[in-house]
Amino acid sequence: MSAIHPSALRPLLIAAGVAIALALSAPAALAQSRIEQQMSAEQFKAAGLDQLSPEQLANLNAWLNRTLDAETSKAVVKAKEETRELVKHENRGFLGSGSREAVVARLNGKFDGYGQGRVYVLDNGQEWRQVDGVDLPGVHLDSPQVRISPSVIGGAWFLAVDGYNTRAKVTRVK
Repeated sequence: MSAIHPSALRPLLIAAGVAIALALSAPAALAQSRIEQQMSAEQFKAAGLDQLSPEQLANLNAWLNRTLDAETSKAVVKAKEETRELVKHENRGFLGSGSREAVVARLNGKFDGYGQGRVYVLDNGQEWRQVDGVDLPGVHLDSPQVRISPSVIGGAWFLAVDGYNTRAKVTRVK
């Protein structure tokens, strides 16, 4: 699976925030309006609701509002969880991000082997700095595909260039 580009993620986070805000405000607005206020007189009569006693109509309105509240609560929980997952995914490689999913992307520009202290800029906007002394001499590639994977134990991450087995230990800087 390829990494999500940060510019594609921002609109999703904004949309999730707006959805949560709307979901939280909608029940209050709708709870104050009764079904007979939400329907036209013709719709109300066509549905046979004009045949209900005031008590039956009050019970119907109470049931509709409870259902709306329950569904809204479910939607808020789901939106919050989806937002958390998007943020967790975007923050892979940062301490405490929680995500252990590999990053698959392309390096921006030329790759002239590994070198301690080098910063590798990916096409998804992430930047990773090499923290070990591993080298890969004689390799010159233009925008190669890379895979940055977490170690099995501990919080280390390793960058591998497509077609080569040598991996460099990296840490995310942006």
